[in-house]
Amino acid sequence: MGANLLAVRSHNTALVLDLLRTAGTDGISRLELAERTGLTPQAVSKITARLRESGLAAEAGRRASTGGKPRTVLRLVPEAGHAVGVHLDRDELRVVLVDLTGAVVGERGAPLDLGAGAGVVVEAVAREVEELVIGTVVPDVVGSADLRPASAALAATGHLLGVGVALPGPLDHAHGVLHRVTGFPEWDGFPLRDALARRLGVPVVVDKDTNAAALGLAVGGVGGAFAYLHLGTGLGAGLVIGGGVHRGARTGAGEFGHQVIQLDGPPCDCGNRGCIEALCLAAVARGDVDEAARVLGAGAANLVGLLDIDLVLLGGRTVAADPEPFVRGVAAVLDERARREGAREAAVPVRVAPGGARGVAEGAAQLLLGPLFGRADG
Repeated sequence: MGANLLAVRSHNTALVLDLLRTAGTDGISRLELAERTGLTPQAVSKITARLRESGLAAEAGRRASTGGKPRTVLRLVPEAGHAVGVHLDRDELRVVLVDLTGAVVGERGAPLDLGAGAGVVVEAVAREVEELVIGTVVPDVVGSADLRPASAALAATGHLLGVGVALPGPLDHAHGVLHRVTGFPEWDGFPLRDALARRLGVPVVVDKDTNAAALGLAVGGVGGAFAYLHLGTGLGAGLVIGGGVHRGARTGAGEFGHQVIQLDGPPCDCGNRGCIEALCLAAVARGDVDEAARVLGAGAANLVGLLDIDLVLLGGRTVAADPEPFVRGVAAVLDERARREGAREAAVPVRVAPGGARGVAEGAAQLLLGPLFGRADG
């Protein structure tokens, strides 16, 4: 029935699993695992034996040693477990299924109206998740693609860590409860995590779309302190500081779009006037991409000045539709600010975030994978 992924979670096991993951198909020996984790060879042997028994690790051949018999090399078995990532946007839904390495093995998408009501949205998300997992994993694991109820099939596989859901904030990441999503006040106080967990019968984690995307970028190798700015149906930021996602005490960090930069500016759906989001989206709506980029750059410059970050990454469907003027425009504002302040170093670089349209969904899946491999910000 597959590995019991939840049962193998422990600090030492996570250390070993992470090294197996980063070793890739070449694998790693038990002696190397002991050296890199600081665990005793006996402890490593016990952990790897459990991982092999559960199907999470397998032999990857043998490697010559400096003395004695060749060492057995172990590798992670990517297909031994999966996680689902959901990007729940205001008008569309994207769902990905990833293996233990984070590689996407299945994907679905559908239009969605976030204002259609909680029951309708929860059912739409559950339906897409079930169709994806049952069509991709369940036939290979339990031998039938026609198991019902579908949620029971999800729980029965043993291969599924759970579902990560990323959507516009503000929200409470710790409890999976939404607050007043800009433009959709009816979601205020809705326990999305618990509602989906009951419907699907598997663990669910909820976070802001920008945080999920930032987590995915950090896991994917983007280092240092950086900000991910997401411009789509709204505008927000995900922050990675000290190697982990910075959410703040109440998941409020990164509400980038609602910083006021024009006191007498146009009204915003959040209730304020002159928010970066309102100004930026208005410029996009009238086709003035250069102005939208300039406004985005003003907000990015404030962020760089406040947090002293190393890199600004741009993403979201609006940026993806025409990335060059956004990169150029934001970089120009940062360059101008750096010169004006007499900075001795070059301005913070600005790039398009890797990952494309499914970057948020892939990051949402990392909300489940992260803890398995010892990431505290997952």
